[in-house]
Amino acid sequence: MNKKQDLIKEHLEKSGGILNLIPVFDPRRFGSAGHRPKLHPDDYYALGTKRGSIKERWFSSVICPMNGTDAAEDEGLSYVNLTGRLEDKISLRDFVNTLKGELIGSALYDKYGNWPMYSKFFDYEGPLFHHLHLNFEAAARVGKLGKPEAYYFPPQYNNYMGKFPHTYFGFDPDVTREEVKERLKGYTDRDTRITELSRAYRVELGTGWYTPPGVVHAPGSVLTYEWNSDVNSVYENICDNEIYDYSFLAENCPEDKWHDLDYILDLLDWEKNVDPHYRKSYFRPPITIAENEQYTEKWIAYGNDYIAAKELTVQPGARVMIQDDTPYGCILVQGYGKIGAHNCACATMLRFGQLSQDEFFVSYDAAKQGVSIENHSSCEPLVMLKHFPSNSLVPRAE
Repeated sequence: MNKKQDLIKEHLEKSGGILNLIPVFDPRRFGSAGHRPKLHPDDYYALGTKRGSIKERWFSSVICPMNGTDAAEDEGLSYVNLTGRLEDKISLRDFVNTLKGELIGSALYDKYGNWPMYSKFFDYEGPLFHHLHLNFEAAARVGKLGKPEAYYFPPQYNNYMGKFPHTYFGFDPDVTREEVKERLKGYTDRDTRITELSRAYRVELGTGWYTPPGVVHAPGSVLTYEWNSDVNSVYENICDNEIYDYSFLAENCPEDKWHDLDYILDLLDWEKNVDPHYRKSYFRPPITIAENEQYTEKWIAYGNDYIAAKELTVQPGARVMIQDDTPYGCILVQGYGKIGAHNCACATMLRFGQLSQDEFFVSYDAAKQGVSIENHSSCEPLVMLKHFPSNSLVPRAE
């Protein structure tokens, strides 16, 4: 066993199985930043203007984003704060690779060989393009993971709703495959206006949606708590006055399929895209699972086999013990207090590269034994969002 592995094992024990993670902010080459994730105004171009502004914060990540050849090798990876000094950090990926089932549970590790999900805040001032995420089979053809996706819209981070707080999902039930293909034929010649074939829903804070792989969607201009990998096909070539070249449509296709529109259309799950009851099938209002004078806990992502999330609200002055049957990452969005032996506090403003007390990863054993959470405020609730792989206890959609 090497020195790094020794440090990892020692730190897991010393931390009580709860890891303080260092904030991860990612730039994107498209869109305009919404300026809502508590990042200092001077730091939105911390990696240079060529990389685009920072629009996302990633949580519990062991993967890297599709940020091109200019991205650092470890861009997007979460790191564990070991000593309070940035130079001593070790990646969450290294923790998983070293500790395996000791960190995430043997069932999860045996099934995936890794921590199988990540979460993020994405934050755009305007709407995003109409795009889909590949299913696991299509993604495997280009060496990537498929992406089921879920959203939740936290009120604490949405003091304003941006320029277009509406999200498109799928296509109108009367739209045909040939109509969509005809739009894509003009991808490099004209504005395809593909959302003319879709349906939009106004964003409702404190609720969310589940989006299966293969369903096109164009998220609205609201800071969104979102889950899973990073692999897509962009069907909309002009959005919010930005032009997207053909690579956005085809970059996650095998090289010999780049100009095969039938292959690109086959990335769609057609029946789900034209579901006449789309809202009934995929809208996710919160489900309260516990409520008393001390705390309230709700499912906010559920009804699928891949990803899940809860919102925990602890009342002023309360101390609670919360058990879960799986490891999870979490982000504090309001209040301050303690999680296990760690001080925790919602960030007011962060500098790029700064440590924080708002993000944690809870190991399998710690989650099963129960985590002590204290609210040290006399007047304000402590609110925590918790993200983890789905499991048998997550309620199913009807």
